[in-house]
Amino acid sequence: MLTRRQFLNLAAQASADFVLLSSIGFARRVIALDQRHVAGTPSLEERIAQVIKEYDSQGNHRTGTETDVRSARWLAHRLERLGLRASLEPFRLRRVNPRLCFLRSGERRIDGLPLFDASFTGADGLVGRLGHAGENTDFGLIVADETAVKAEGQPFVDLRRSGRHKAFVIAAQMLRAGLSPINARHFAQQFGPPVLQVSSDEIEWLNALAAQRQEIRLVVHATRTFEEAYNVVARIRGNDPRLLPLVVMTPRSGWWTCAAERASGIACWLETARALRQRRLARSVVFVATSGHELGHMGLEAFLARRPELQKGAFAWLHFGAGIGAAQSTGSLLQSSDDELEELAVVAMTRAGTKVDRMRPRDSMPTGEVRNVRERGGRYLSLQQTTAYFHNAADRWPASVDIAAVARYATAFADLAAVLAKADMN
Repeated sequence: MLTRRQFLNLAAQASADFVLLSSIGFARRVIALDQRHVAGTPSLEERIAQVIKEYDSQGNHRTGTETDVRSARWLAHRLERLGLRASLEPFRLRRVNPRLCFLRSGERRIDGLPLFDASFTGADGLVGRLGHAGENTDFGLIVADETAVKAEGQPFVDLRRSGRHKAFVIAAQMLRAGLSPINARHFAQQFGPPVLQVSSDEIEWLNALAAQRQEIRLVVHATRTFEEAYNVVARIRGNDPRLLPLVVMTPRSGWWTCAAERASGIACWLETARALRQRRLARSVVFVATSGHELGHMGLEAFLARRPELQKGAFAWLHFGAGIGAAQSTGSLLQSSDDELEELAVVAMTRAGTKVDRMRPRDSMPTGEVRNVRERGGRYLSLQQTTAYFHNAADRWPASVDIAAVARYATAFADLAAVLAKADMN
């Protein structure tokens, strides 16, 4: 086990490319400086900004769409520019294609999005009375809070299975108004009646309809087509094949453009690959950027199915989660499987001029892809941030991203990854 002093000594050796630009205290801004720097080389912040800008410009990153496939190729090309050999690993899914999805009462109609792990209506929809979920009514209204959205709708799974309603209407009340879709955690085994998700702007009107048990028409029409989505995978081979590999992962799909939610993590992931590519490593490092995040982490499950030896046989999983360096953030959340990884992360983040705001208790299930790792008994460390832009269409470059904050996190975790890959900690 590494002590704090040992970590600092190793980090000093492993981080020659990363320095703090300040003579007093921590720098206000952290920029990566390559020792082989030449005039015109982009700074760390410039590289991060360019990655996020390009990702944002691609469109909505839902799994299996044309945008998702183009984005996979773009990311593989980004890795190859760093000198890594990237591969696109396909997996199959039945993609949901929303058609007519709306609620009508009288002359007023509001559009929405299906819950992707529920059933759908036909094009004609259903007619019935709207009430609050759990009441004796045809359709149940659920006003979900941020906790329920982050828990991927688990708080009302039993209600969806109960058969009490012919359909549901869900409006998620988040920090920022709008339509904030809930991830389809059970996408592989869809269940229950149709569910229409609508904007939080409609909550007052919907509550009034539910209180009066108004008759509405509900249409949640969608089709499914077989498609392929892709994980982007690369590997840096270490010098000692006896050491278990480190896995560095980040999701790359989501409901909207996801500038802060996904692109910031992708930028940190690329910077980690850049830093490790230039060093001699003891253990191998596997990089994976998964699609299927919003659909029950399908991409990670496909990645693990190809590599059963990693299910418990990775040294550790380093995960760049949602909203890293987001603007309007309520702080960072660190999720770790053990004290050692947690301590190393705290030291690395402190050195980079940032900090951990919250730590998830060890006895609670983590969120994001590290949930799958924990369920298999794996070791993990995950960083994410809570942001007003979570699952919101307004998560766009440049408003939703704090580039200086992303750069600090990228610096910290590139240093940390280098230490984990250099040290024999088995």
